[in-house]
This record gives sequence, C-alpha cells and structure tokens, in this order.
Amino acid sequence: MKVKIIPLDRQDRKHRRQAAELLLENPELWPAMEIARAVISTLLAPNRVCLCALDEKDRLVGIVGGLPDYDGIVWELHPLVVKKVDRGHGIGRRLVRSLEKEAAARGAITVILGTDDLDGSTSLADVDLYDNLGGRIANIVCRKQHSYEFYIKCGYSIIGVIPDANGIGKPDILMGKRVAKKQIGRKTPLKSLPGGKTE
Repeated sequence: MKVKIIPLDRQDRKHRRQAAELLLENPELWPAMEIARAVISTLLAPNRVCLCALDEKDRLVGIVGGLPDYDGIVWELHPLVVKKVDRGHGIGRRLVRSLEKEAAARGAITVILGTDDLDGSTSLADVDLYDNLGGRIANIVCRKQHSYEFYIKCGYSIIGVIPDANGIGKPDILMGKRVAKKQIGRKTPLKSLPGGKTE
C-alpha cells in the first residue's frame, strides 16, 4: 500500500476531520467526537509534532503525535493510530520511524511511549507489580495481541511499568528507544581541573 507521510496541516479541515474520525475507531480511548477534535487540536500545538499517512486517494489512514519533554532531549510518542482496515501494511512502522527522525532532527536522544494493558493482554496485568517488578518485566508474556509487541519490532525496549495506572491490575507499560546517532561514552579527552582532578 502506497502512502505518503506529511505533517498534518492545521488549515486542512478535511484531514483534521479524518484524523478525529480515526481516533473514534478506538472508543475506549476517545469516546466522543469533541474529545477526538480536542486531541487533534492539542497535537497541532507549536511545540508538538503531528504526522499523518495519506493514501493514494488522499485519505488519512494513520497519525502519530510527538511531544518534547526534558528540554527536548526526550520525546513522547502519543498517539499512534492506523485505520483498522489498513493495518498490516507497514503504515504504523513508517509513522513511528518518521516521528523518530523528526524528533532526532529537533535534538531528541530518546523517544518514549506508554502502552496500557487494560484487558489482561500481558502477564503484567492482574498481578502485584510491587513484588519482583524487574523479574516480571524480564519474563513478560503476551497472553493475547498487545501493542508492546509491535513496539519491540520497532526497536523499543520496556524501560518500566506504572502499576495500576488505569485501575487495580491495569498497568501502563513504558517503552523507550534511543534515536540519536551518537554512541554512549566519551569521545573527547577529560578536562583537567585545579588540584589534578579530571571532570
């Protein structure tokens, strides 16, 4: 499926309406049109990024949003939505990659996201996560389809969990990925400080 990924244009009413309608395909998250419209307006704020995927007929089939945090060093990916009938064609991955490139171009080192487990899809749901959290994350099992598997395929790692974020036993799984090109470690010599110490 051929798509082009471009910034969502604030002035383009057709694509803004289609973006809000796309959110409504997920009523558990966006239950009403006024909520969906408010989310789209927020995504179009000056300090954010909102990219959309358009098919050959100029229909909006996916969106991804990004918000800078930690002085722009970390960006949060939210939301990522692809039209249900168009899933499975790589649109989500292309949107994620495009957001990562945009965030990196604006100085981001890391992109993070949260992916909720509202229905017991993973072994992190319906358990006491305060008991051996590290072990539970290391041994996570997917009981049924969950978006964390998609993000693993996109190069993300689980970096934490917020227990009970959506009610008892319904965690938010935090994921992250380094998008900066630089390697970890010093490439420059240490500077000498007074007293023979180095910084």
